[in-house]
Amino acid sequence: MNEALKELLDLLDLEQIELDIFRGRSPEERIQRVFGGQVAAQALVAAGRTVSSDRYVHSLHAYFIRPGDPSIPIVYNVERVRDGRSFTTRRVVAVQHGKAIFTMSASFHILESGVEHQASAMPEVPAPEELPMFRERMREVLGEDPSWRDWLSKPRPVDIRYVTPLTWEAHRDPELRGAETNVWFRYDADLPDDPLLHVVLAAYASDFTLVDTVLLTHGLAWGASNVAGASLDHAMWFHRPLRADDWVLYAQESPWSGSARGLARGQMFTRSGELAVSVVQEAMIRVL
Repeated sequence: MNEALKELLDLLDLEQIELDIFRGRSPEERIQRVFGGQVAAQALVAAGRTVSSDRYVHSLHAYFIRPGDPSIPIVYNVERVRDGRSFTTRRVVAVQHGKAIFTMSASFHILESGVEHQASAMPEVPAPEELPMFRERMREVLGEDPSWRDWLSKPRPVDIRYVTPLTWEAHRDPELRGAETNVWFRYDADLPDDPLLHVVLAAYASDFTLVDTVLLTHGLAWGASNVAGASLDHAMWFHRPLRADDWVLYAQESPWSGSARGLARGQMFTRSGELAVSVVQEAMIRVL
């Protein structure tokens, strides 16, 4: 387990400071705002700690209200909205400087049998072992530009391997632009058999590449285009268990953009082709 993954797991181990009140911190990095996937993952941890172990999260709906300040802790207040016979609902408000920066509603469900079908098929893509690691792929795109050297050398908690073009590539070559992004990801360590942990890590990873699918369509790229963006809302549905320490294919598409907003959808498939998670996010995207 690399140091970046150890630090992420430590960040997800929230401090309980009162009944239904938790405190989380951010990595000690020089970043302008807290990564949205981190806030969503920590909020889901906070909600999960107030729910009995026989109930599993099946959906979350979240809004990003204000940028998170990485220099101070985030306080997560959990409201026990409902404890039913088969469903449990929690509402989480993340607070900094006395103001809400993020809200999330999460629903948990006992295991039940029911009708089953899967209409979505996993895209036919190369296996992750056939694809270069993210660092290698980025070096091909960015070359030996010294301004990117520290960023490229930094260890990452998630191993992400792109099947489709990167936004930087599409920025340079219009023929590579499109409305779909496929990536494999996994956390490269043997993780505990804790269902909530694997769901939380999927939520963390879900925010890395989803907005990029909108940018890819227009040949925009962070750091290469005069563009500003921020996540507005984020929804996830967890259909069946998945392991974050095994390869997951994250198939994403952008069906629409306009009015300084862009919509992206994603599906996470297990390596065997089972649909495990569905994701939808809207983001603010402004070309300055």
